[in-house]
Amino acid sequence: MGSNITSALLALLAFAIFATHDVIVKILGADYSPIQIIVFSVLFAFPWVTLMLIRDANSGNLRPRHPYWTAFRTFATTLTGVSAYYAFSTLPLAQVYAILFATPLLITILAIPILGETVRTHRWVAVLVGLGGVLVVLKPGAQDPTLGHAAALVAAFGSAFASIIVRKIGKDERSIVLLIFPMMANFVLMGALLGFVYKPMPVEHMGSIALMSLMVLLASSLVIAAYREGEAVVVAPMQYSQIIWASVFGVLMFNETMDSATILGAAIIIGSGIYITLREGRANASENTPVLRTRTRTETGTSLRIGPLIRARKKCG
Repeated sequence: MGSNITSALLALLAFAIFATHDVIVKILGADYSPIQIIVFSVLFAFPWVTLMLIRDANSGNLRPRHPYWTAFRTFATTLTGVSAYYAFSTLPLAQVYAILFATPLLITILAIPILGETVRTHRWVAVLVGLGGVLVVLKPGAQDPTLGHAAALVAAFGSAFASIIVRKIGKDERSIVLLIFPMMANFVLMGALLGFVYKPMPVEHMGSIALMSLMVLLASSLVIAAYREGEAVVVAPMQYSQIIWASVFGVLMFNETMDSATILGAAIIIGSGIYITLREGRANASENTPVLRTRTRTETGTSLRIGPLIRARKKCG
């Protein structure tokens, strides 16, 4: 039990750092396009990728073994990045998280056609209830949907699609291939658009983006340590603690408040996600376990992926 408590505390600290990262995205998003933030985020992440390449003892090249799936995943991750950053820039933090927390539910659905997974009645009910929670957050009819809401939904779906593809091809593809292609796509595609939205950045804002890169590295290391210390069914639900930090930061820094619909919808979505996680944590409950090891963080293609680092640590350990 002690190791699980330690892993939970490590994960809570990691997701507090991730939430702080998103606060910086929101602050910068008030002055800069998500495109510009993404380009410089990728630029500052390249040193860590270079270290991964140097330390990768596996022989091989950067040619994907599954080019079509890799291309689909690269597109999904790139779309997720710009959508998530835009959503954080325009919507209350807690509302964005509530929508992004639907990602495990979408993963469960996508596991059926892509992985051939069988989803039984219990998980179907949890998925439908969770998606109902998304509707509660969006309040159709009570408010006009905005581009920010659409962006958050696109980010949730894109992240789910990218994660499920990793489950499909991850055993065959080198981890560095899964990492470098989305980063390069972000850098090239977003870089091509940068001239249309670029604004000069003072040193403190550039330093903030560099700090974001360090935060992701530190938080990722803490998540890895949490998985090494305890069970996945303990670590994975800790991601939902981000909505607590979002509420605190929203009140203190952005004068945001959580309305009753966001609170109720988030509770429904989180409850459904935790239920699915616990169900998949049971022996033989899910052959592919598409939620446990992939749902630690929405993947935006701007930083290190946690999954490959966990596997690398396992090999070293």
